[in-house]
Amino acid sequence: MKISLVLPTYWGREKKEGYKEGDDVYDHPTPLDEEGTLKRAIESTNILKQKDFQLVILGVSTSQEIEDKVEEKIKSIIKECKKNLKVKFFSYSHLETLCGFLKSKGKDSFIDLLKLRGYSNVRNMCLVVSHLLESDVTILVDDDEIFEDPFFIDKATEFVGKEFEGKKIYGVAGYYINPDGDYLIKKESFPWMTFWNKTRWMNQAFKEFIGCEPRLKPAPFVFGGNMVVHKELFTKVPFDPNVPRGEDIDYLLNAKMFGYDFYLDRKLWIKHDPPPKTHPKWRQLREDIYRFVFTRSKIKSQTPDPNTRIVKTEELDPYPGRFLKDDLEELIFKSNTMLATDYLAQSDLEGYRECMRNIYLAEYDAPPKFDPFLSFLNLQKKWGELMGYLGRSEVSSYIVERLSL
Repeated sequence: MKISLVLPTYWGREKKEGYKEGDDVYDHPTPLDEEGTLKRAIESTNILKQKDFQLVILGVSTSQEIEDKVEEKIKSIIKECKKNLKVKFFSYSHLETLCGFLKSKGKDSFIDLLKLRGYSNVRNMCLVVSHLLESDVTILVDDDEIFEDPFFIDKATEFVGKEFEGKKIYGVAGYYINPDGDYLIKKESFPWMTFWNKTRWMNQAFKEFIGCEPRLKPAPFVFGGNMVVHKELFTKVPFDPNVPRGEDIDYLLNAKMFGYDFYLDRKLWIKHDPPPKTHPKWRQLREDIYRFVFTRSKIKSQTPDPNTRIVKTEELDPYPGRFLKDDLEELIFKSNTMLATDYLAQSDLEGYRECMRNIYLAEYDAPPKFDPFLSFLNLQKKWGELMGYLGRSEVSSYIVERLSL
């Protein structure tokens, strides 16, 4: 079994510049003038007992203006860590070469599937690079994580591709351990969260699936930074670029539609120690609004299709299912109204206005103006064609050589 451990890393402008209008938004991109968590993540792989895997780093920038600097920064970090590790690197210059090759072969139609902008596109590139390396299994992790379980790789590959209770497993979901050693989220609850207590529903799901036997069971959630995907699945089902965030749970939905379940493994954990989020509460709410409205629309727009099965919202309970029901607009209205009141009490007029705008956007902008299910079916078909082409040994070997992977 050939294994790729693929780690995307996100970088932004120097701290003094900060965010500029038009930059891509990620949770906590590392400023170019800081070291960030990438080196820590790479070096933590030294603890792993199983060494027969390929570590791949994907470099992602928040702006086209700094892509070259981001590549050089990541290269320098990899060079510091590379003494005892086999590390491969893929970023914008490699993507340009890959797209140039496809264009030269008359495969221009595939190029719009290959982007390093946005969480879903980045995850898809993780799968593409893994496929070019002829991997049987892709393990997706993130740069704000630390390996502390020496047997992580062994556990990650213990069930994937094998039969369990009469069904083949092609997707395995691990989970996060916080710096305090617990898997539950610990966040202070505020009155405005009365109708939007996402932490409560996430923890309820974690207790039910992580905290209870059996070790392996189909789950309604998956963590993008600890998921194991077999080539039988990743060559057929892509991440959906129409999803602004929450691409991991949306991928679980996509997989379910094509008959693949993700199984939560209670023994597959990784420490998650990210920098604090700096986005204001109204923006975090807005991001959730867009993801949940879109995912609910995709579920509702499902129609009978010979290649898929209808996934019901209840299959995603308790989380994210709680935020995919018919009362979603009511939850959005009440939560933003209460948060807006808090902002007014603090004389924060911008926060108040943005909360009111959240209510407007939920009604008039967040709902997709297209059929999300049909759109994904078309994407899935094209993705299968791309992966089929890249999977031809003469193609993948030529590309890997040209990319110096």
